[in-house]
Amino acid sequence: MEFAAQLPMVLLVYVVPALIVLTVVVFVHEMGHFLVARWCGIRVAAFSIGFGREISGFTDRRGTRWKLSLIPLGGYVRFEGDENAASIPDAEALAATPPSQRNGLFHFAPLWQRFAVVAAGPAANFLLAVLIFAVVFTVVGRPNVLPVAVSVVEGSAADKAGFQPGDRILSVDGRNIPSFTELQSLIMLSAGETLTIVVDRNGEEVTLTAIPERREQPDRLGGTHRIGVLGITSGEFSIERDPPVQAVVQGMRETWHIVDRTMTYIGRLVSGRESAEQLSGPIRIGQVSGTVASNGGIPGLVYLMAVLSVSIGLFNLFPVPMLDGGHLLFYIIEAVRGRPLSQRVQDLGFRIGFALVLMLFIFVTVNDIANL
Repeated sequence: MEFAAQLPMVLLVYVVPALIVLTVVVFVHEMGHFLVARWCGIRVAAFSIGFGREISGFTDRRGTRWKLSLIPLGGYVRFEGDENAASIPDAEALAATPPSQRNGLFHFAPLWQRFAVVAAGPAANFLLAVLIFAVVFTVVGRPNVLPVAVSVVEGSAADKAGFQPGDRILSVDGRNIPSFTELQSLIMLSAGETLTIVVDRNGEEVTLTAIPERREQPDRLGGTHRIGVLGITSGEFSIERDPPVQAVVQGMRETWHIVDRTMTYIGRLVSGRESAEQLSGPIRIGQVSGTVASNGGIPGLVYLMAVLSVSIGLFNLFPVPMLDGGHLLFYIIEAVRGRPLSQRVQDLGFRIGFALVLMLFIFVTVNDIANL
């Protein structure tokens, strides 16, 4: 009874913000596919937000069925000649299609058009993120914290490395450090690694060697993160509003930073230096969306939308059949071989890809439930 009484509030606080964020990100992704397909003259059978049974929809004058489906965890664009929403071709139907009717079918389009249509989805996600970051940095502003060690924690990795208050960090392993946020992002993913850090100390460059300590840090949602800690604190930050052109540049940098951090984490995960327990799924997205909406309001939720858009765009580029990256891999192989892979090989690849995506979904969902 108590849960039933709290259910409306749970839906309002967590489910609704998560659905808003996911719907916008998925819509933009699929719209990327759709617009480039239309530009190439490829016929689109359906544009769906969500999967499963159609809740409502309409058919436009070009024959595309626009619909909202029952399960709001994704979406798809289905082209004429597709067997299903994953753009797996209906081999028998395509083989029976006479040459006079093949114009406008995706699977008979030139290779460069198919490549462009598939790549447009992730590209739209990255573009959305850049635009959101640019608007936020222009209207709301962005925090700017100088990479200066205002204080050094006694006995910390920084203390052992010889840091002194007032040191300004210039670079880490040759990588320029323009802000304290950039330094934090790098240190968090470098636990236990030996880092060469160049600092400006009273106008003189000094080279230090530090090994960030590995620490478990609780978050506001009850979970924990294993991060690297150096042991220095920064000064107060200021909010800077960028002019539009500069904001776009900063938006591109922020998007790249997310991609860079994600790929670094994946590399460490594959090499066994990070735990897979930090991988999150839809439940976690709901938690984070609700918390951000409550604490950060609309600007915070919009910023989260940009971060999630980058993540979805990057995830879809992984070379796994069923994902956009898997299709692109097949097209690259086709370009190299001069002919596509056999239908049997493609079908096998799609089955393996489906199994991998399903296993990942189950794994991250179990992670989410364990961290509730």
